[in-house]
Amino acid sequence: MELVLASASPWRKRLLETAGIRCRVEDPGVDESRFQGWGPVETARRRAAAKALAVAARLGPGPLVVGADQVVHLEGRAFSKPRNPQDHRAMLHAMRGRSHDLVTAVCLSAGQPQGGAAVREAFEETSRLVMRTDLTDAEIDAYVALGEASSCGGGYRVDGVGLQLFERLEGDWTNVVGLPVPRLLTALRRLGWRLDPAAG
Repeated sequence: MELVLASASPWRKRLLETAGIRCRVEDPGVDESRFQGWGPVETARRRAAAKALAVAARLGPGPLVVGADQVVHLEGRAFSKPRNPQDHRAMLHAMRGRSHDLVTAVCLSAGQPQGGAAVREAFEETSRLVMRTDLTDAEIDAYVALGEASSCGGGYRVDGVGLQLFERLEGDWTNVVGLPVPRLLTALRRLGWRLDPAAG
């Protein structure tokens, strides 16, 4: 079963490769800004489906396409990628000392012989993160200046220096990094995928 990752994220591809899941990458070319007016979970679902379906329709029958989207949210308020350093600082200040959720929606799609694409599986995984109460303004400024997460939703990366911002993470670590790999493997196995001993 050929797997295609409908994402330009290097973190998602690395997670799959680390787990021995071979895949190739296709940029879905989806304008995420057009998905507005829904709550965080529904936004993630619609974006993930749009990515998977766009690539699957483009490739046609054969490959199984994995689309994913993450939304960081605090009490219903979604935090996207920081627009600038000022926005980045405000985002981290709002989350300091509080717990927030990170939801990843995943959609598996395949192209159809008659054209278009169909959804084969879809699910969401949510993790909770608690940012440190004693995080100082100087530490937040230093992290923003580092630039590590200037293009990341929520304005942090837990697989880097950003881990220092948190006192606790609850849930699947791979989900926080970019893709809930155990849940994805379960879905793939339902569709017939099995471990390839030669993968790596």
